[in-house]
Amino acid sequence: MAPAGDREGYWGPPTSTLEWCEENYAVSYYIAEFWNTVSNLIFILPPIYGAIQTYKDGLEKRYLAAYLCLTAVGLGSWCFHMTLKYEMQLLDELPMIYSCCVFVYCLYECFKYKNTVNYPLLFLLITYSIVVSIVYLNLKEPVFHQVMYGTLVSIIVLRSVYIVLWVYPWLRGLGYTSLTVFLMGFFLWNVDNIFCDKLRALREKMPPVVGAVTQFHAWWHILTGLGSYLHILLSLYTRTLFLKHRPKVKFVFGIWPVLLVEPPKKL
Repeated sequence: MAPAGDREGYWGPPTSTLEWCEENYAVSYYIAEFWNTVSNLIFILPPIYGAIQTYKDGLEKRYLAAYLCLTAVGLGSWCFHMTLKYEMQLLDELPMIYSCCVFVYCLYECFKYKNTVNYPLLFLLITYSIVVSIVYLNLKEPVFHQVMYGTLVSIIVLRSVYIVLWVYPWLRGLGYTSLTVFLMGFFLWNVDNIFCDKLRALREKMPPVVGAVTQFHAWWHILTGLGSYLHILLSLYTRTLFLKHRPKVKFVFGIWPVLLVEPPKKL
């Protein structure tokens, strides 16, 4: 990863095991990586709205937890990129594991009767979260975290593809959009890591606002935040269809998708 920037900032020297390509304290004395920080708003605000809507619709609490876990990832990532402190890095990375475990549980329990609990799966996911946390806290190796996170994402993708291919084919648009957006973010994450020196040199020749467009880790946040949010919509859409509800995707201000769920028709 990129070395620390020359500028000093409010939070002092970085202590995290990772640093990204954005120049430190280039925009604000109080925010180490400005664009990588504010881009986390997409993880925070839309899921809060989704959680409120889920509560109003009286849907299962695990979907409320899914939205709130996504918000927790955004808050942790905000704190990490704002400070570049190791403690805040953990606040970012460990919730990524926990939130994916919630996503896995929701997706693999879509076709169960209401008010049932899959205790073996719940135990397995909790154990996975605990083991990954303990190993990572002792190992402090980012690649380990990335592999464990990638494993959960792969499980989610396989289940999602099964649903849109074999169960509810009319949800392919939503499912494939979620996956494509996420993969685009992953691609830009790698570009940011591999070509950091060239990107930094390019930014020096560009106006600050224009140079902000080349902050590809910030784009990783935006795209994976949207992809994760769309995944929750897919999971919730699948679940409510199974329960004979009437879900519909609406667009707030014609832009942002939300799921509105009407109860089943009374016979």
